[in-house]
Amino acid sequence: MSIFEVRAELANLKNIAVIGCSGAIGKALVEVLISRFPDARIYGFSRAASLHSLEDKTDKYQEARIDYDDEESIAKCADLAAHTGPLDLVIVATGILHQGEITPEKSLRELSAEKMMALYQANCITPSLLAKHFIPQLNKQSTSGFAALSARVGSISDNGLGGWYAYRASKAALNMVIKNAGIETARRNKSAIIVGLHPGTVDSDLSKPFQANVPAGKLFCPLDSANYLLDTLLTLTPNQTGKCFAWDGQEIAP
Repeated sequence: MSIFEVRAELANLKNIAVIGCSGAIGKALVEVLISRFPDARIYGFSRAASLHSLEDKTDKYQEARIDYDDEESIAKCADLAAHTGPLDLVIVATGILHQGEITPEKSLRELSAEKMMALYQANCITPSLLAKHFIPQLNKQSTSGFAALSARVGSISDNGLGGWYAYRASKAALNMVIKNAGIETARRNKSAIIVGLHPGTVDSDLSKPFQANVPAGKLFCPLDSANYLLDTLLTLTPNQTGKCFAWDGQEIAP
């Protein structure tokens, strides 16, 4: 039985936004959504210039620039995505693990305020502001969803290795924002699902320095990860709002 037969009401997505559409996972999500929901209007937002060649696939895909450091830009993009109707699905595919001089810490000696602030900005503050402006645009008449890419290493109870201080802490903070947003949104929109998603280890620039330690069969191509994430989203219900789920649909412990 397919996902669509199990959760047919969630498969009726008409208006979708993908934020971070220039990244490996974001780009794959756009392509998968276009393929699986050909009648949906899809908006892609990123800081980069258009990296997609999708004009020949659909006339319902629109891409626009967004400045994550400018809340007015975020608000305008939310309004743009919802100008033809409420949003049925919003996926935030932004975040960083390493960048330039920023690398995951192996010990407390490697911590710095600059590194921590950069990761908190990218992995928690930006998704939080996106939630602030995009969640109010969710459909209230039928089941709708807001999902932000999180990480299993953001789980406090599942941390048995230590290290990666700033990244773990920033994702744990994001998970708390998701929990709070789920609780608050349920008071106004009982049809909404607010969740975090762990995409697994995806073959991308983010994971390249660490791929040697990935078990065989656990390094996903972006398109496979995108399909897994969408399958997981389509199985969720509003009763599961505020939680975090892995690519295989398993709930991640707080």
